Amino acid sequence: MALTARLDHADRLISADADFTMLNDRAGGAPGELLAVPQLATVVRLARRLRILVQRSVVIADADVDLECWVRAVPGADGVTLTVAPMRERPAWRSAVAVAHVVAPPAGADWVWEIDAALRITHLPTAAGAAHGLDPSALLGKPLTELFTLLPDAAGGMALLEAVAAQRDFDGQPATIRGSGESVTLAGSARRNAMGVFAGFVGGAFLPVRKTEDTGLTPAQAFNTRLDGILRGPLGRIIANADSINAASDGPIDPHYVDYAADIASAGRHLMGLVDDLADLEAIERDDFRIEFETVDLADVLRRAAGLFAVRATDAGVSIDVGGADAPLPAIGEFRRILQILVNLIGNALRYSPRGGNVWLRVQRDGAQVVAIVADQGKGIAPEDQARIFAKFARVDPREPGGSGLGLYISRRLARAMGGDITVDSAAGEGARFVLRLPAA
Repeated sequence: MALTARLDHADRLISADADFTMLNDRAGGAPGELLAVPQLATVVRLARRLRILVQRSVVIADADVDLECWVRAVPGADGVTLTVAPMRERPAWRSAVAVAHVVAPPAGADWVWEIDAALRITHLPTAAGAAHGLDPSALLGKPLTELFTLLPDAAGGMALLEAVAAQRDFDGQPATIRGSGESVTLAGSARRNAMGVFAGFVGGAFLPVRKTEDTGLTPAQAFNTRLDGILRGPLGRIIANADSINAASDGPIDPHYVDYAADIASAGRHLMGLVDDLADLEAIERDDFRIEFETVDLADVLRRAAGLFAVRATDAGVSIDVGGADAPLPAIGEFRRILQILVNLIGNALRYSPRGGNVWLRVQRDGAQVVAIVADQGKGIAPEDQARIFAKFARVDPREPGGSGLGLYISRRLARAMGGDITVDSAAGEGARFVLRLPAA
């Protein structure tokens, strides 16, 4: 018979059936307190953090026996519903300490994704989603085929599916991205849990590049390859290890270390964002940097950019108001670069908006140009700082949490490369209004 319980947002036990209550009591817990069974608490935290259903087999030490159980945690609006189905009892035993196998993403990947053993997406970077019109938060927990369309190779094989069957690394899997239709090549490193069981892949997506005759790599690819070896690879391993500690993959640990691990992972992701900014900076400042001009619906891009921040806005208590973006508004530019600009502007607006505030997004035609407007209710920007914020590595107040000081510099460079511009209209204490202008199609 299955045991059931309900946990709130802080993982405190709200309600449970009699058998679950007895199990939790024997572990030292009580109603209204944190869940006392470490193996169950780990599953609950994972489901709550990822906002997806998590189910797995666990072994719970209960008095003189070990209970092998199937656990199912379902996150909801008001907490997590937990179901525990005992499968069998066995005498208590202790095994040698097993260490989870932490793997780094494939070297040289343009961006990284992660899936579990059932090929469900567990990680997708916001920047990658923004570049291809995808919503990472909506894809978490979905099959990998909702992110990529897998294609057979020249011999008719599927490297990824063969790797799943053999539970090994793979590379050379052709695919297209569902959001943009762009061709990519996929590779993946097989991951195993603490018991040595196959647990999915840490994968990489490789975009097509133009080769040069001298080195075989474009300058931008060569720069990215150097970053992978020097920074991305080590940072990826730091983040993966910190996430593993934070999730208590190898068993319960002191809560202080869990918090430290979360801080380390957060700092690692911040540094990874800076590395991505540096790669963009190197690309746009090259003499051979080119924009792939096409006709783009600016209203559609604005809606996509807003959708990427739905979860973050809710968590921050800020409303995003997308008005007048229903009718198409064609512009000339490059889809992924326009989306990159709008993601940066909306992200900044959310960062500086107070809880309970609003971010307004509008699009309109202005003569021979089309315009996207991002306005917030933050503390505003003084007139003497409005030119300086577009400079390289410039920030109004370096003491405030924020990015690298490259976002607006890169965004304006991209806008001007597409024949447009970005301007700001603001006053201290009255919020800020950023305007992206592009040539109308």
